[in-house]
Amino acid sequence: MPSEWRETTLGRIALGEGGLVDGPFGSNLPASLYTADGVPVVRGSNLSLGNRRFVDDEFVFVSAETAVRLARSVCVPDDIVFTKKGTLGQTGIVPRRCRHRKFLLSSNQMKLTVNRQLADPLFVYYYVTAPTARAKLIRDAEATGVPKTNVAYLRQFPILLPLLAEQEAIARILGALDDKIELNRKMNETLEQMARAIFKSWFVDFESFRDKGTVESELGRIPKGWRVGRVDEDFNLTMGQSPPGETYNESGEGIPFYQGRTDFGFRFPTVRVFCTAPTRMAKAGDTLVSVRAPVGSVNMASGECAVGRGVAAVRHKSGSRSYTYYFMRSLEPEFARFEAEGTVFGSINKDDFHAIERVAPPSAVVEAFERTLCPFDQRIGSNEAESGTLAAIRDALLPKLMIGELQAQETGRFRQGVGV
Repeated sequence: MPSEWRETTLGRIALGEGGLVDGPFGSNLPASLYTADGVPVVRGSNLSLGNRRFVDDEFVFVSAETAVRLARSVCVPDDIVFTKKGTLGQTGIVPRRCRHRKFLLSSNQMKLTVNRQLADPLFVYYYVTAPTARAKLIRDAEATGVPKTNVAYLRQFPILLPLLAEQEAIARILGALDDKIELNRKMNETLEQMARAIFKSWFVDFESFRDKGTVESELGRIPKGWRVGRVDEDFNLTMGQSPPGETYNESGEGIPFYQGRTDFGFRFPTVRVFCTAPTRMAKAGDTLVSVRAPVGSVNMASGECAVGRGVAAVRHKSGSRSYTYYFMRSLEPEFARFEAEGTVFGSINKDDFHAIERVAPPSAVVEAFERTLCPFDQRIGSNEAESGTLAAIRDALLPKLMIGELQAQETGRFRQGVGV
């Protein structure tokens, strides 16, 4: 550790007595107090395990009066939020730019308000999310049925601090990487929303083809020259099959393996598990659909991979990958039916998947759609790839910066390579 660094605790850098507190007792925040709008409640779903600093959506709300009554547990921008029960290691920092000015902690969260004269909040956030800090928190947790920790433990949690200027420089570097990842994520969400709107216009509302006339079918009126078909008439479907458990590993031996939707991401799944004896395969660009608990989650294979019994690989017989992906996304109502009908958990078998009836356009329309959507999906793919590179750089820099092994001014060559 460099000589100018010092060891302290989270309690010592908290802003006064109210700088490190937990959420309301459960009896003070029952679900019956949730409202349609008002002050959002920060729950575990709004935190992450390192992929995003804060998930600014999917909130439940309480009234302003409830937030005032529970003011001790209100958090504001730059407050750091920890999970104290359940998935330990979930941490977030309330962003300075978000849709809401204040939030209320749920019963399972704690917050740290940093004394800015002693520490930079974003630096502290990165310190407590570094692998060593997260591992220590989990290791030290009380394992009494459900993993948990508490405010008293956090007060004593050790942290190494360089001079404030160095903290701020480190936070700017790591923050710039995460900001670009977040920008890519938002751009991809916008691109996908546009692409799905185009698909709906062409293949659900038929707005682009109404001037050519429509005919009646068992699924309602459809454009002339179109037909009602089953999935198996237009798509090649590979139902996954699970190899023996001893062939799985997380050390990179074999090819990527997806047993279910666990590793599904925004567009492409995260490569975590590998398999040395695959039985069913998917090709790069195939659409992956979860067929067991829950049914209907959709992703795309970024490369050749093996699929287990919880996943099916699908590709239109023309090879049109974009059309396949958005078509499978459009089947959400049908997939939901199979999810609801499961006796223990939802599932859909090959015959049922094949038998789904949908409006089938002529091949020329599919080809035109593919040409239209190809630039969208290429950009989404390049953004996802860039974000993966940025995340790898962040994850490589983070532990070195947190112990002074690498100083902020020494990271220039990494940042120049990615434009941050």
